[in-house]
Amino acid sequence: MEFHLLGPVEARREDLRIAISGAKMHTLLAALLLARGRVVPDTRLSALLWGAHPPATMNAQIYTYVSRLRKLLEPEVSLERRAPGYAIVTAGSRLDVVEYERLDRLGRQALQEHRYDEAGTLLRNALELWRGPALANVTEFLAEEEIPQWSEGYAATLENRLEADLALGRHQQITAELTRLVAEFPLRERMRAQLMTALYRCGRQTEAFHVFHEGRKVLAEELGVDPGSDLTDTHQAALCGTLGWEPMARADTGPVTPPAVAAPVGLTVVRSGHEDGPPAMLPPDIAPFAGRERELAVLRALIVPGPDATDTPRSRRCLITGMAGVGKTALAVRAAHACQEHFPDGQLYAELVGRDGRPKDPRQVLVRLLRALGHEVPGRVAHDLDELVRIYRTRTAGRRLLVLLDGAVDNEQLAPLLPASPLSATLVTGNAHLAFSTGPVTLAVGPMNDGSALELLSAVAGTGRVAADPQAAAQLVRHCAGLPLALRIAGAKLASRPHWSLARLARRLADPGARLSELSFGDLDVDRTLRDWLRRMDDGNRALLPRLSVLGERPFSAAAAAIVLGLPDQRAEDLLERLADSSLIEPGRRPGETGAGGSGALQYRFHRLVLLYAQASAVQRPVRAALAHAS
Repeated sequence: MEFHLLGPVEARREDLRIAISGAKMHTLLAALLLARGRVVPDTRLSALLWGAHPPATMNAQIYTYVSRLRKLLEPEVSLERRAPGYAIVTAGSRLDVVEYERLDRLGRQALQEHRYDEAGTLLRNALELWRGPALANVTEFLAEEEIPQWSEGYAATLENRLEADLALGRHQQITAELTRLVAEFPLRERMRAQLMTALYRCGRQTEAFHVFHEGRKVLAEELGVDPGSDLTDTHQAALCGTLGWEPMARADTGPVTPPAVAAPVGLTVVRSGHEDGPPAMLPPDIAPFAGRERELAVLRALIVPGPDATDTPRSRRCLITGMAGVGKTALAVRAAHACQEHFPDGQLYAELVGRDGRPKDPRQVLVRLLRALGHEVPGRVAHDLDELVRIYRTRTAGRRLLVLLDGAVDNEQLAPLLPASPLSATLVTGNAHLAFSTGPVTLAVGPMNDGSALELLSAVAGTGRVAADPQAAAQLVRHCAGLPLALRIAGAKLASRPHWSLARLARRLADPGARLSELSFGDLDVDRTLRDWLRRMDDGNRALLPRLSVLGERPFSAAAAAIVLGLPDQRAEDLLERLADSSLIEPGRRPGETGAGGSGALQYRFHRLVLLYAQASAVQRPVRAALAHAS
């Protein structure tokens, strides 16, 4: 059996196309095939099929699509249920993207080793596997995630094939093709340099120099930048008369960093930030949204330019901190949407942690942001962090931009992504230690009070339904401990299950041992969110939580923690502050004590749901008597 993804998604048996109907069926097949045998979780399938708004019957519909697909593909191919999702076993089937990647890899290697004839053949065979734009019949959600990198891969393969042809002296044969490609992709400097080389070697030096000057003009007008090394080196070689006939040793064969900016031949290229206006990358406003009026007012006062913004610009950066699930992203997105009219040059957004929980490379993020600003990054520059930062700061200088950087992990990742212009405003979500990069303004977001929590629960589950059973609603609010993620999950469960009463869900959440597992719905999961949050912390911080969990829910002092941990008081306090910086525990003071120097005034406490998570793997120690003495 054969599977095609480089064009419309297809499955073929003995060269006969299997009738697969609908974008969702094609999306399911493509997602499983792209995973190369790995399990694709239900949550990811849901996101690729329906985006951020899956139906209440999501799991049932996925099961139906899988069953239909299984009947079409068996017995050659099997679709297996492997918790928490599905995997495809293709056995001896042929997948065009696998063959394309193999040929492209071998072609780039041959080009790098100056085996130009072999390189040209391999790369040409790789390109012939394309039957049109990749993944042409899938949902917009999968297309948005996957197509850019495949489009860039196609363009890079094409450029490498042209490089091999030039090295073999085939400039006359490819001049017309290059002329068409440069007209189609005027900002791809490597293609323009290749056209200059072909024209020069055909004895058309005047036209070669015209191509350079035209490219310099386009880059200046479109992007406000000068030509990069591909164009300037070729121009200098033409001026020196060294753009001769000998095979070219230089080849840009490094790996391509997605997301990309070019598309396969035949695709219409959308150039963000110019023909389509300023970039507008903000994710949709999160609804329903309740509470946080004070926090929204603080953010608005910070990021909205004042009447003197042009004369005396001030830095407008804010770090938003808080525990996992507390609603940092929802707050930042709501504030950004509320203020976007004050930033006519656009809004930039980047999620700084991947789906696998790992921090994204700042180079990858910069390539995407520069694309939104209308700048196509050449292949070699995509790996040069210093050059990417220089271009980014040049492109953002003097602009009124609103930048939202979500889920920053460390200062090394964050610092290159901050715009230099004081006219821009930046919102960053992450831990307190990121204040080193963002500056002095930090907004700590805590759990909701009971009133705001009830308001959010009502907005998700239905106002009338919550008002009809105030006692059960109050129990739900208490069990969710003011955590917006938990409240949204509880509300979503009630909304999707009208036969459930509030009291029924409250009873299910009453058991502390089962509460975290109950607070899961679709791709929302408190337990997984806390686990992913902890995974970003160092091993030392993670190891402290189970040991400290014996202190329970009440506030505790550094002295009590020191006894549990077997450490000096000062060392214990330093460790507690690190945990507080990571929003794993909450700092505070004893009632009536406000001074900074009072002995024992500083207190800490667990959030109730974090405590449940920590106690699940708690290391119990015989400390009860010692704790009684310490308290």
